[in-house]
Amino acid sequence: MKKIALLLCLVMAVFALSACGNTAKETAEPTAAAQSAEATDAAEATDAPAAQTAAKTDVELTVFNWYDYIDPAAIELFEQETGISVKYCNFTTNEEMYTKLEAGAGTYDVLFPSDYMIERMIQNDMLEELDVANMPNLENLIDRVKNPDYDPEGKYSVAYMWGTLGILYNTEMVDGEITSWSALFDEKNAGNVIMMNSMRDTIGIALKYLGYSLNTRDEAKLNAAKDVLVKQKQDKIECGYLLDETKDKMVGGEAAIGIVYSGDAQYAIEKNESLRYVVPEEGSNIWVDGMCIPKGSKNKAAAEQFIDFMCRPDVAQMNFDYIYYCSPVQQVVDGLSEEDAAMDTINPSPEVSDRCEFFNDVADCMDLYESVWMEVRLAR
Repeated sequence: MKKIALLLCLVMAVFALSACGNTAKETAEPTAAAQSAEATDAAEATDAPAAQTAAKTDVELTVFNWYDYIDPAAIELFEQETGISVKYCNFTTNEEMYTKLEAGAGTYDVLFPSDYMIERMIQNDMLEELDVANMPNLENLIDRVKNPDYDPEGKYSVAYMWGTLGILYNTEMVDGEITSWSALFDEKNAGNVIMMNSMRDTIGIALKYLGYSLNTRDEAKLNAAKDVLVKQKQDKIECGYLLDETKDKMVGGEAAIGIVYSGDAQYAIEKNESLRYVVPEEGSNIWVDGMCIPKGSKNKAAAEQFIDFMCRPDVAQMNFDYIYYCSPVQQVVDGLSEEDAAMDTINPSPEVSDRCEFFNDVADCMDLYESVWMEVRLAR
C-alpha cells in the first residue's frame, strides 16, 4: 500500500506541472537542484546578497516570456530571496504575446517583448511607466540600451538581452562557406533548409536578400519578397518552418541550414563542432528584447522588483550562461573571455552590427504583411 501511495503521489505531482508552471521551463536542460546550487555559488561569489529564504507573501507574479529564455534557477533564487511566487508562462512570437495580452489585460505582470512590439505597445498605451527609483540595478546597464529609439526616455522598458538573426549551417553538409542569404534559395540545398516560423523575421530575410529594408511598407517590395519565399517552397528547398526546435535539429544533423537567433546558434555550436553561424553580407535584424509591465498589472511594485533583480550582475551572468544571448549588463560584458568576446554569436562586432537593422513597428500596414505571410505559408 505504501508503494501504491507513493506512486499516486508521483503521478499527481507530474500532472500538477503545466506550461505555466512555477519556476521551471519545459525544455531546460540542467536540473533545478543543480541550477539552484550554481545560483547560490554565483550569489556568494559577488557582492550581491546570498540567497536566503524570505517569508512567504501572498503575491504571485505572472511572468510572460519566450521559451528557453531564462535560467530556472534565477526564478527560484528570486522566490527564495523575496518570498514572492512566480507563475511562469511562455509565448513563441511577439504577435502571439500581443494577442494574448489584448485578450487578457491584467493577467500578466512582466512581459519580455522585442523592440518593435514595445514601440507598438507604448503607442497603444498598453504599458505602465516604470518607477526607476525602485530599480537601482538599472545603473548596471550599458549606455546604448538605456534610451533606445523604440522607448526614447527609457520610461516603459528595460533591456533584457540582445542579439542578431542569421544562418546556422553544417560545414559537412554544404558546399563551402556561406556568406549570403542566397544559400536559402539555392537548389543545391533542396530539402535541407529550415526556415523560421515568424512573419517579421522571414519576410525580413527575403527583403534583405533583395536589397530592401526589412521595415519597408512598399507593396511591390513586399510582393517581391513573397514571390521569393513562395518559389523556395515550390522548388522544395525548405524542409519546414520551425522556431525553438531548429537548434536541436541542427545539432542532430537533420538539416544543413537553419535560421536562428544568435543565442540559439551558440547553444548548437557548443553541441556540434561542425556548425557555424553567419550574419549574411546583405544584412539582417539586430534586436533587443526588453522587460515591461503591462497596464492592469495588480503587482506593479513586485514586477519592478523582478525586473531590477534581472539586472543584478550575478543574476544577469546566470542568464547569460544559460541562454548565450548578449547581455546588456556591463559587468557581464566586462567579464567575457577573449574567446567569447570575439564570437559574433555572443558579442557581435561593429562590422556585423553596422549591416543590420532594428525592426520598427509596421502596424499601419500590418494587413499587407499578414496577407503576404498567409500566401507564403499556404504555398505548395
